[in-house]
Amino acid sequence: MLTLHGAGVGGGVAIGNAFVLFRDTPEVPNYVVPEAQLDAEVERFQAAIRVTRTKMRKIRKDIPPDAPSEITSFLDAHMLMLNDPVLSEDPIQTIRTEGLNAESALQRHADSLTEVFETMEDAYLRSKKTDIAQVVSRIQNELLTFGEEYDGRVPDGLDGQIVVTNDLTPSDAVALRHQKMSAFITNLGGPISHTAILARSLRIPTIVGLHGAIRYIRHRDPLIVDGHNGVIIVDPDKSTLKAYRDRQLQEQRLQTELVSLTSAAAVTSDGERISLFANIELPEDIGATKAVDAGGVGLYRTEYMYMNRAEPPGEEEQLAAYVRVVSGLQRPITIRTLDLGADKQVDGGRPGGHVTINPALGLRAVRLCLSNPALFRPQLRAILRASAHGPIEIMIPMVSSLDELDQVLDLIEEIKRELTRDGHEFNENVPVGGMIEVPAAAIAADLFARKLDFLSIGTNDLIQYTLAIDRVDDEVNYLYDPLHPSVLRLIQRVIEAGTNAEIPVSMCGEMAGDVRYTRLLLGLGLRIFSMDPTRVLEVKKTIRNSSIESVTTQTCAILAATDSTELRDLVERMNRNES
Repeated sequence: MLTLHGAGVGGGVAIGNAFVLFRDTPEVPNYVVPEAQLDAEVERFQAAIRVTRTKMRKIRKDIPPDAPSEITSFLDAHMLMLNDPVLSEDPIQTIRTEGLNAESALQRHADSLTEVFETMEDAYLRSKKTDIAQVVSRIQNELLTFGEEYDGRVPDGLDGQIVVTNDLTPSDAVALRHQKMSAFITNLGGPISHTAILARSLRIPTIVGLHGAIRYIRHRDPLIVDGHNGVIIVDPDKSTLKAYRDRQLQEQRLQTELVSLTSAAAVTSDGERISLFANIELPEDIGATKAVDAGGVGLYRTEYMYMNRAEPPGEEEQLAAYVRVVSGLQRPITIRTLDLGADKQVDGGRPGGHVTINPALGLRAVRLCLSNPALFRPQLRAILRASAHGPIEIMIPMVSSLDELDQVLDLIEEIKRELTRDGHEFNENVPVGGMIEVPAAAIAADLFARKLDFLSIGTNDLIQYTLAIDRVDDEVNYLYDPLHPSVLRLIQRVIEAGTNAEIPVSMCGEMAGDVRYTRLLLGLGLRIFSMDPTRVLEVKKTIRNSSIESVTTQTCAILAATDSTELRDLVERMNRNES
């Protein structure tokens, strides 16, 4: 019996045999093309682009009708990457000027594009390098099998098997799911890649980022995949197999119970009502939000509209997207303004910018927007105009300076005057809030609370900035600790600041959707949670089995703990004690 570890996504437990589908990145040849053959080499490259585009369109056309709507958006993003000049045009210039073969020319420019994404502080945007690799791999396959038939199809007959592969595109994942595979394991990828996001929405037990460990798995090996804990057990013994089969039955019963809670109120056992909202990033996500009867959207990420395009979206395009969400849901929507990182040369953000050595401390989020009003103003105008169609709030990311905040608030008031002059309708009193994700803002939360209508705690960045840890860096992410005393004290400080100022405080980071922390957050005073829609019902169940009086008392003991082991034991004890 062998145990392997990766990043678990999708949740659940799968038991089955391994279907090893290695799709390693093809070895890229490097050679000089004779001058007389350069035109032919360019044509070979262009033909590979055309064939790749045709096959991707066919995959999009063949998406099953009941597949999640976001899969189409993922494929559209890949199509946009395929049309990016860095991949589709720049290699041609390299072929002609340097005589480099098509495969090598493509890889050179793909690597330069990947390096740009790697400099981005935002973990979601940084994960886009995986999408680049997937698109480039498709083109390379066409170049390396030129003249042969290769349609990129996944194999048939996978009923109950566990797919083990180097990487999967979102379209592959959907196709495999419809062939009834029970789970998948990938060598590459991270917990916020497109494929991982899709796995969560489909509730497919998935483990990504094995970093070479898949070489220990052979075809037809019996496997257990624990999507909750990121554990793979190869050739399990009988007692382990029985334990996990029992867990599967428990999870099936839990899912049935969770569905029955859809229309139930999120009320603690001692009668306190808690608000549960959803985090979304695409207009299509409103379906998942409705399915769990979330109270609205606590975080609408708008960055997807700026990705993989030469120019940022205009006011009308953004307005249409925002109106679609608010009209489709008819519940409160909190739209976060653009939260992009330091270098945006390829995605419709800040064109022509230099690569920042430390993008975590560079020009991103509200700093980027204030430095580029031509980028910021159309978004603010679109959000304000959309507020005429339903309950919308504006949320400013990465606030750290009161002077910056004043600039944003002044700009919003200026745009309101413009909209009134131009005859556009909007909600004059649209609430404006700030994301508290920088320690400086958390420490001075009482000052920010005086100027804002609400606060929202972004735990992902708050923890990273507080502990100086990149949570997606394999070498240090073991230090990423939501239970670090400094993190808990900052969260408590923000909640108290909101209470004293009599404004709402929500949490929209990953911590809000993790049931291991639900009771602790209730004990800290949090009453508004926003999370991935797939986690709403599980958090609701925990809330309904919790007593505010009990968790508040236990939280006081947790905050007083001076030893990390003692602190964790107290949290575990809190989670075991259902009211």
